[in-house]
Amino acid sequence: MKIDLQQMINNPFVVNLAFFLGRVIPPRIGYPLCNSIGNWVATRHDSSVTQAVRANQWVVRGANVDKETLDQAVQETFRNNIRDLYLLYHYVQRPQATQRLIHLNARVCKVLERPEFARRGLVIAGLHLSGFDLILQSICREGLKAMILTIPDPQGGRLIEYEMRKRTGMNLVPASLGSLRQAIKHLEQGGMVLTGIDHPVPDPKYHPRFFGCAAALPTHYISLALKARVPVVIMTAIYQSDGKYHVQSSEPIEMECDSDREKEILHNTENVLKQAEKFIRLAPQQWNIPLPIWPQLLGKVLD
Repeated sequence: MKIDLQQMINNPFVVNLAFFLGRVIPPRIGYPLCNSIGNWVATRHDSSVTQAVRANQWVVRGANVDKETLDQAVQETFRNNIRDLYLLYHYVQRPQATQRLIHLNARVCKVLERPEFARRGLVIAGLHLSGFDLILQSICREGLKAMILTIPDPQGGRLIEYEMRKRTGMNLVPASLGSLRQAIKHLEQGGMVLTGIDHPVPDPKYHPRFFGCAAALPTHYISLALKARVPVVIMTAIYQSDGKYHVQSSEPIEMECDSDREKEILHNTENVLKQAEKFIRLAPQQWNIPLPIWPQLLGKVLD
């Protein structure tokens, strides 16, 4: 029987069950269980989720790896993703224990120490390497005061995740034309706006090059930064051998104006994505986007 992994991910019952099990299962059992689940998911070659991850991993590894190497990369990617979900559910209601899992570098600390409204606004571009949700909730508890743009109208499992974030006191704002105008004003007043940059969007107006290929990635954060005349900072984390998430960020990336709107958007988006590539190359197996970044490459990757 074919199992639709995307449906499972978005199923409220499955998410609630995973949340309960994550809370009660100790790490000595949780870690090997995560590896087993990750191994199983990686073998579901007929799943759209697995196919997307294979294609994404193939591109970030240079689009020239052999089948055996790609199989191992996909397996490691799913293992890491399941572990991150387990740690999120296990620690989300244990803020003090969560703090011990996270190490912030100096640049990140500088961002967190900013006042809510500074001399200039700042767009924080979230990159989905390891522990995105757990770290976001932790740093918001620690005082990050940012307007956080989220997907509009979350449903099923995504709604449960949205409510989990909301309980931590985050300033969550579903993306819309109105909220984007609100975000520009917030930035102009010196505030911070946080949004993800590496989840694909359907039928994008622009296709910036990412790892050398035209990608179906959003550009809204670049429009915000250009209109508010503020820089963009990439923030992400890498899970290291010490068992901690090491949170790091880029230097501020200033926007460059151009009279040609398309060139302006693409040039600045690709400037940011070039920095994002550097982070992903540090740990490509920790970058797990379950949707195709390069949909034109689906079906062309070794199975």
